Amino acid sequence: MNDEQLLRYSRHILLKEFGVEAQEALLASTVLVIGAGGLGSAALLYLASAGVGTIVVADGDQVDRTNLQRQIIHREEAIGVNKAQSAAATMKQINGSCSVRTISHRLEAAELLAEVSKADLVLDCSDNFATRHAINRACVLHRKPLVSGAGIRFDGQITSFDLRRDDSPCYHCLFPESESAEEERCAIMGVFAPLVGIIGAMQASEAIRIITGVGESLTGRLSILDGLSQSWHQVRLTRDPDCAVCGSSQVHEWRLEHAHA
Repeated sequence: MNDEQLLRYSRHILLKEFGVEAQEALLASTVLVIGAGGLGSAALLYLASAGVGTIVVADGDQVDRTNLQRQIIHREEAIGVNKAQSAAATMKQINGSCSVRTISHRLEAAELLAEVSKADLVLDCSDNFATRHAINRACVLHRKPLVSGAGIRFDGQITSFDLRRDDSPCYHCLFPESESAEEERCAIMGVFAPLVGIIGAMQASEAIRIITGVGESLTGRLSILDGLSQSWHQVRLTRDPDCAVCGSSQVHEWRLEHAHA
């Protein structure tokens, strides 16, 4: 690190659990963030300000006036602008030395697999089950840590899946994929503005701790927030050995398939 970086990140470096080595790990890392809405807004702001070296942000939507109630990375002048592009502009104002790459369309199929393979860690800040399950499959295939958050109405939740570990559950273990799964949308259900900020900031915290090895991640634990009473409770998660996504036989078949693709 140069003198400017030592000064900028000095409050991290002063932490005895953190120090120079952890900050250097952040500066050398690449984080893929899928979704620049309510969750992504807070997560992206903290990842950039904390010193993640390269951030890839993917979102195919445009900023809408109704987003401004909670998606704090966007400004009024960004209405009509692609969310990934808008987010990148704000992040560069916060930390000009952070490298930000944007993907201004929906990330899926082979492109999703390729981007996950290049990242050190993935944040799922999306808002639909189909995307969440696609991200999970890609992270399982490439054994990448995945931080998953969600928020609707006054209810939030967050967990991590450290898929480098053989004992880690995956998103499918927690929420098995189903065609009958009912989507809950902010446009219909509403969402308490600070709720997604709280969860998104915690996603950034999880990402930073996993990358640096500082503290203990939420892998194996689901934290659930009741925003009306501001109370938390946790649920223990275990890996499903017969999971259709991370089960040993399924993963082996996927890796063979992609090795010959």
